[in-house]
Amino acid sequence: MTSEGVDIDKRRFLTQAAVVVGAIGAGAAAMPFISSMKPSAKAEALGAPVEIDISKVEPGQLIRVLWRGKPVWILHRTPNSLAILPTLDDQLRDPLSKQPQQPESMRNEFRSIKPEIFVAVGICTHLGCSPVYRPEIAPADLGPDWKGGFFCPCHGSRFDLAGRVYKAVPAPTNLEIPPYRYISDTRIVVGVSSGEE
Repeated sequence: MTSEGVDIDKRRFLTQAAVVVGAIGAGAAAMPFISSMKPSAKAEALGAPVEIDISKVEPGQLIRVLWRGKPVWILHRTPNSLAILPTLDDQLRDPLSKQPQQPESMRNEFRSIKPEIFVAVGICTHLGCSPVYRPEIAPADLGPDWKGGFFCPCHGSRFDLAGRVYKAVPAPTNLEIPPYRYISDTRIVVGVSSGEE
Protein backbone atom coordinates (compact mmCIF):
# COMPACT_ATOMS: atom_id res chain seq x y z
CA MET A 1 0.00 0.00 0.00
CA THR A 2 1.52 3.31 -1.03
CA SER A 3 0.60 6.76 0.04
CA GLU A 4 0.54 9.33 -2.66
CA GLY A 5 2.19 12.67 -1.90
CA VAL A 6 4.29 11.34 1.02
CA ASP A 7 8.02 11.99 0.73
CA ILE A 8 9.68 8.91 2.28
CA ASP A 9 13.14 10.54 2.42
CA LYS A 10 11.72 13.59 4.19
CA ARG A 11 9.90 11.38 6.71
CA ARG A 12 13.10 9.37 7.36
CA PHE A 13 15.12 12.60 7.87
CA LEU A 14 12.53 14.03 10.28
CA THR A 15 12.43 10.77 12.24
CA GLN A 16 16.21 10.66 12.56
CA ALA A 17 16.37 14.34 13.51
CA ALA A 18 13.74 13.79 16.21
CA VAL A 19 15.70 10.84 17.62
CA VAL A 20 18.94 12.91 17.73
CA VAL A 21 17.23 15.91 19.35
CA GLY A 22 15.52 13.59 21.85
CA ALA A 23 18.82 11.93 22.79
CA ILE A 24 20.49 15.32 23.30
CA GLY A 25 17.55 16.48 25.43
CA ALA A 26 17.64 13.31 27.54
CA GLY A 27 21.41 13.74 28.06
CA ALA A 28 20.96 17.38 29.07
CA ALA A 29 18.17 16.44 31.48
CA ALA A 30 20.33 13.70 33.04
CA MET A 31 23.38 15.95 33.63
CA PRO A 32 22.07 17.61 36.85
CA PHE A 33 21.26 14.19 38.30
CA ILE A 34 24.69 12.80 37.41
CA SER A 35 26.39 15.96 38.73
CA SER A 36 24.49 15.69 42.01
CA MET A 37 26.15 12.33 42.66
CA LYS A 38 29.64 13.86 42.61
CA PRO A 39 30.88 15.16 45.99
CA SER A 40 30.76 18.93 46.37
CA ALA A 41 33.96 20.99 46.47
CA LYS A 42 33.37 21.45 50.20
CA ALA A 43 33.05 17.69 50.75
CA GLU A 44 36.17 17.04 48.70
CA ALA A 45 38.09 19.62 50.71
CA LEU A 46 37.00 17.92 53.92
CA GLY A 47 38.31 14.50 53.07
CA ALA A 48 39.65 14.14 49.58
CA PRO A 49 43.30 13.25 49.13
CA VAL A 50 45.61 16.11 48.11
CA GLU A 51 48.37 15.63 45.55
CA ILE A 52 51.53 17.72 46.05
CA ASP A 53 54.47 18.33 43.74
CA ILE A 54 57.62 18.38 45.90
CA SER A 55 60.11 18.74 43.03
CA LYS A 56 60.82 22.41 43.78
CA VAL A 57 61.01 22.15 47.58
CA GLU A 58 64.61 23.06 48.42
CA PRO A 59 66.55 21.52 51.35
CA GLY A 60 65.53 23.39 54.49
CA GLN A 61 62.29 24.66 52.91
CA LEU A 62 58.84 24.06 54.40
CA ILE A 63 55.66 24.24 52.32
CA ARG A 64 52.08 24.11 53.57
CA VAL A 65 48.98 22.55 52.02
CA LEU A 66 45.44 22.18 53.30
CA TRP A 67 43.95 18.72 53.86
CA ARG A 68 40.66 18.11 55.71
CA GLY A 69 40.75 21.73 56.82
CA LYS A 70 44.11 21.24 58.52
CA PRO A 71 47.52 22.62 57.58
CA VAL A 72 49.91 19.91 56.45
CA TRP A 73 53.63 20.63 56.36
CA ILE A 74 56.05 19.17 53.86
CA LEU A 75 59.62 19.82 54.97
CA HIS A 76 62.71 18.97 52.93
CA ARG A 77 65.21 18.21 55.69
CA THR A 78 68.90 18.88 55.18
CA PRO A 79 71.59 16.23 55.80
CA ASN A 80 72.68 18.25 58.85
CA SER A 81 69.17 18.27 60.35
CA LEU A 82 68.88 14.51 59.78
CA ALA A 83 72.19 13.96 61.59
CA ILE A 84 70.97 15.98 64.59
CA LEU A 85 67.74 13.98 65.11
CA PRO A 86 69.29 10.93 66.86
CA THR A 87 71.18 13.19 69.29
CA LEU A 88 67.92 14.56 70.74
CA ASP A 89 66.34 11.32 71.99
CA ASP A 90 67.08 11.91 75.68
CA GLN A 91 65.33 15.34 75.53
CA LEU A 92 62.12 14.01 73.96
CA ARG A 93 58.94 12.67 75.54
CA ASP A 94 58.32 9.94 72.91
CA PRO A 95 61.48 9.59 70.77
CA LEU A 96 60.45 6.21 69.30
CA SER A 97 56.89 7.38 68.44
CA LYS A 98 55.14 4.73 70.52
CA GLN A 99 51.99 6.87 70.90
CA PRO A 100 49.42 5.91 68.23
CA GLN A 101 48.91 9.29 66.52
CA GLN A 102 50.72 8.33 63.33
CA PRO A 103 50.59 5.47 60.85
CA GLU A 104 52.49 2.36 61.94
CA SER A 105 54.84 2.72 58.97
CA MET A 106 56.05 6.10 60.31
CA ARG A 107 57.39 4.67 63.55
CA ASN A 108 61.00 5.03 62.53
CA GLU A 109 63.89 7.33 63.41
CA PHE A 110 62.75 10.03 60.98
CA ARG A 111 58.95 9.52 61.19
CA SER A 112 58.75 9.53 57.40
CA ILE A 113 58.78 7.29 54.34
CA LYS A 114 61.91 8.95 52.94
CA PRO A 115 64.24 10.47 55.55
CA GLU A 116 64.69 13.82 53.79
CA ILE A 117 60.95 14.53 53.31
CA PHE A 118 58.93 15.08 56.49
CA VAL A 119 55.12 15.29 56.31
CA ALA A 120 53.07 16.27 59.37
CA VAL A 121 49.82 17.92 60.38
CA GLY A 122 50.86 21.42 61.50
CA ILE A 123 48.69 21.56 64.61
CA CYS A 124 50.08 21.49 68.14
CA THR A 125 48.85 18.49 70.10
CA HIS A 126 48.25 20.67 73.17
CA LEU A 127 45.38 23.03 72.27
CA GLY A 128 45.41 23.16 68.48
CA CYS A 129 47.57 26.19 67.71
CA SER A 130 49.87 26.07 64.70
CA PRO A 131 53.55 25.91 65.63
CA VAL A 132 56.12 28.05 63.82
CA TYR A 133 58.96 26.52 61.80
CA ARG A 134 62.22 27.55 63.50
CA PRO A 135 65.14 25.90 61.65
CA GLU A 136 67.90 28.06 63.12
CA ILE A 137 70.34 26.62 65.68
CA ALA A 138 70.48 28.17 69.19
CA PRO A 139 68.53 31.41 68.61
CA ALA A 140 68.55 33.80 71.58
CA ASP A 141 64.82 33.37 72.31
CA LEU A 142 64.90 29.54 72.31
CA GLY A 143 68.24 28.97 73.99
CA PRO A 144 71.55 27.26 73.25
CA ASP A 145 70.06 23.73 73.25
CA TRP A 146 67.69 24.45 70.34
CA LYS A 147 68.74 22.45 67.26
CA GLY A 148 65.91 23.53 64.98
CA GLY A 149 62.30 22.41 64.93
CA PHE A 150 58.81 23.74 65.53
CA PHE A 151 57.85 26.13 68.32
CA CYS A 152 54.26 26.74 69.40
CA PRO A 153 53.92 30.42 70.38
CA CYS A 154 50.61 29.85 72.19
CA HIS A 155 51.94 27.90 75.20
CA GLY A 156 55.60 27.18 74.44
CA SER A 157 55.48 23.58 73.22
CA ARG A 158 58.54 22.49 71.23
CA PHE A 159 58.98 19.80 68.60
CA ASP A 160 62.11 18.66 66.77
CA LEU A 161 62.40 18.43 62.98
CA ALA A 162 60.71 15.01 63.09
CA GLY A 163 57.73 16.48 64.97
CA ARG A 164 58.69 14.73 68.21
CA VAL A 165 57.66 16.64 71.34
CA TYR A 166 60.21 17.72 73.93
CA LYS A 167 59.85 16.87 77.62
CA ALA A 168 58.46 19.44 80.08
CA VAL A 169 56.22 21.26 77.58
CA PRO A 170 52.39 21.38 77.51
CA ALA A 171 51.94 19.27 74.34
CA PRO A 172 51.34 15.63 75.38
CA THR A 173 52.23 13.84 72.13
CA ASN A 174 54.27 14.12 68.94
CA LEU A 175 52.80 15.92 65.94
CA GLU A 176 50.34 13.85 63.95
CA ILE A 177 51.59 12.23 60.75
CA PRO A 178 48.80 12.03 58.15
CA PRO A 179 48.46 9.04 55.86
CA TYR A 180 50.40 9.69 52.65
CA ARG A 181 52.22 7.91 49.87
CA TYR A 182 54.55 8.65 46.99
CA ILE A 183 53.12 8.32 43.49
CA SER A 184 56.47 9.27 41.94
CA ASP A 185 59.84 10.55 43.17
CA THR A 186 58.50 14.11 43.10
CA ARG A 187 54.80 13.74 43.94
CA ILE A 188 53.02 12.66 47.10
CA VAL A 189 49.36 12.21 47.95
CA VAL A 190 48.26 13.19 51.45
CA GLY A 191 45.14 11.39 52.67
CA VAL A 192 45.92 7.96 51.21
CA SER A 193 48.24 5.52 52.95
CA SER A 194 50.75 3.47 51.01
CA GLY A 195 48.48 0.39 51.16
CA GLU A 196 45.44 2.11 49.61
CA GLU A 197 44.61 2.86 45.98
